[in-house]
Amino acid sequence: MSLARVTRAAVAELDRLRFSAPVACVYDPLDYAWPLHEQWLRRYGQGPKEVLLLGMNPGPFGMVQTGVPFGEIAAVRDFLGLRGDVRQPAAVHPKRPIEGLACKRAEVSGRRLWGWVRDRFGAPDAFAARFFVANYCPLAFLGESGANLTPDKLPKAETAPLFAVCDRLLRAVVAELRPQWVVGVGAFAEARARAVLGDAVRIGRIPHPSPASPAANRGWEKLADAAFAELGIAVP
Repeated sequence: MSLARVTRAAVAELDRLRFSAPVACVYDPLDYAWPLHEQWLRRYGQGPKEVLLLGMNPGPFGMVQTGVPFGEIAAVRDFLGLRGDVRQPAAVHPKRPIEGLACKRAEVSGRRLWGWVRDRFGAPDAFAARFFVANYCPLAFLGESGANLTPDKLPKAETAPLFAVCDRLLRAVVAELRPQWVVGVGAFAEARARAVLGDAVRIGRIPHPSPASPAANRGWEKLADAAFAELGIAVP
């Protein structure tokens, strides 16, 4: 089974989930941004990989717009070389319109991660020969104000069925790519990887590049280099 088929199966499961307050709107870019996400999978997701980098869930100006994990607009368009239309989801929050590659807002986490890839590996194919990037949870959640709600902030009664789908998707991605390492981008992703995968694969963590992190704002790239070095994962 290919990553594309694995992903489409998860989309059908995710579509059946329902969420209550504080969630006002749910975006599934694996659905409405499928043309771009499928390009990402087929071009860069051919396994096996040495390292699976695992994020938490889509950011409002990254994957929510592009369908690519940490998908900052310029990185997806100019560095990864992906193109495609993004249709409108069934429900759109008025403060978070879906504009696809025409979005003018910057996703700082994505700009930092893909900038690090560009500076260390040079070309995306060189990175993809060893690494792949995915999110544990494919859905983005918005509150009434349009604020981003991370999965760990949802009511526990709703995270149980959500995490069950996400767990199955993670196991399926690992089965397809057969990575030596699953490296969480941040503590949440590392914790979910450990809970889901156990001893089946080596698990580690690098700091999250979010601008909400004071340490990341002082030079995330060097923090990532140091974290990979401590894990024993070579980076050019």
